[in-house]
Amino acid sequence: MLPVIALVGRPNVGKSTLFNRLTKTRDALVADMPGVTRDRKYGEGKAGDKAYIVVDTGGITGDEHGLDYEMARQSLQAIEEADAVFFIVDGRAGIHPADELIANYLRKAEKKVFLVVNKTDGLDPDVAISDFFAVGFGHPLAIAAAHNRGVTSLVEHTLADCEDLDEEARHKDSGVRIAIVGRPNVGKSTLVNRLLGEDRVVVFDESGTTRDSVYIPYERDGQKYTLIDTAGVRRRKNVTQAVEKFSIIKTLQAIKDANVVVVVVDARQGITDQDLHMMTFVLDTGRAVVIALNKWDGMSEDQKKEVKEQIQRRLEFLDFARFHFISALHGSGVGEMYASVDEAYECAMAKWPTPRLTRLLEDITADHQPPLVAGRRIKLRYAHQGGSNPPIIVIHGNQTNQLPISYKRYLQNKFIKVLKIRGTPMRFEFKTNDNPFANKRNILTPRQIAKKERQQKHNRVMKKSKKARGK
Repeated sequence: MLPVIALVGRPNVGKSTLFNRLTKTRDALVADMPGVTRDRKYGEGKAGDKAYIVVDTGGITGDEHGLDYEMARQSLQAIEEADAVFFIVDGRAGIHPADELIANYLRKAEKKVFLVVNKTDGLDPDVAISDFFAVGFGHPLAIAAAHNRGVTSLVEHTLADCEDLDEEARHKDSGVRIAIVGRPNVGKSTLVNRLLGEDRVVVFDESGTTRDSVYIPYERDGQKYTLIDTAGVRRRKNVTQAVEKFSIIKTLQAIKDANVVVVVVDARQGITDQDLHMMTFVLDTGRAVVIALNKWDGMSEDQKKEVKEQIQRRLEFLDFARFHFISALHGSGVGEMYASVDEAYECAMAKWPTPRLTRLLEDITADHQPPLVAGRRIKLRYAHQGGSNPPIIVIHGNQTNQLPISYKRYLQNKFIKVLKIRGTPMRFEFKTNDNPFANKRNILTPRQIAKKERQQKHNRVMKKSKKARGK
């Protein structure tokens, strides 16, 4: 799962400015006055090949009342749920009583804390950080967030120092990671308990029972699995509680962390717009997917027919996925889902040698050649695999940027059919090879020059003779 970094400090020390630098966005409102940030704001960032999530928080002073108290409470909650904390102080103002109060709370929280001295532009960094050694969080790190000075080294130092950020090392023994996602109260936790065969997570007939993503490793028929029970995701306008906002972030993290995502839909309510948004997000992340229509028991034949018609009409973009009509409460149809999960995982992690993919490309183009562009035939020369989970096929040729969408779709459908891909999206990339003779002038030999002159002389003679015969 992506590491979460919380930005905390007293008001107006530059937390939102640093948030925008870390996420390379302007999502956080920045102004030279305290109290601008009230709610926690989440964003994604990346340093090299390591991604992370940043949480911007409101300022803490210790004497909050009313709205300020709610802001401070959200900030303290962000500390509890973070993997690392950037404790930001003002290098120009020196140590403030509120800084000492925050420092005491961070010591009790036992989190990995990085003391960040901001606003050091125009100052000697060694002098600016000297007072802050007394705070007791090791060597302070000097930055100037407004000028993007020292921010990159700060993130690299943090990610290198945090434990358990190597995803491969964390998950090498976890087996197939299955995330159970969906709207609130569709039966996700009930399905988790049924898949495990025990009451492992709390189930209650009220939306919002599950708030955090729960990772449950287990083994079935010699195969290792890790089930991830997630919080339900509602429409953004209906999300008001701070804890629910963080729960949604955890759910989106779990989707990216999984190999296979089981999207649970309440069959009695049909396919809703929120279900479509969730499936689209899963598809955009490239994860293998299985659709489980829960609460299928007790529905009339007319209701079942209507739901199946909705699937054909609204879920055409998921034609590669397996659909299961289940009852998590009674267990009907649940056991059959493992076959689809295993199939989707194997297809998502499959490896194909370059010669096989190239031969397949040749056979496909032989049956139906690419079209002509400006009188020249588009040539697709070879194909190779560019990645897994999701599988990526890279096709090289000339003028590939001129390939019509219809022909690209033809190639994709043929590859998926021949390679028997099921349960996972498949991505294709087209690359145009550079012409080694481009911008190179052909230098003729003396013999070629003489031949060219003879040909031109012959053409002139023939042209004159045609004119003479015409007269």
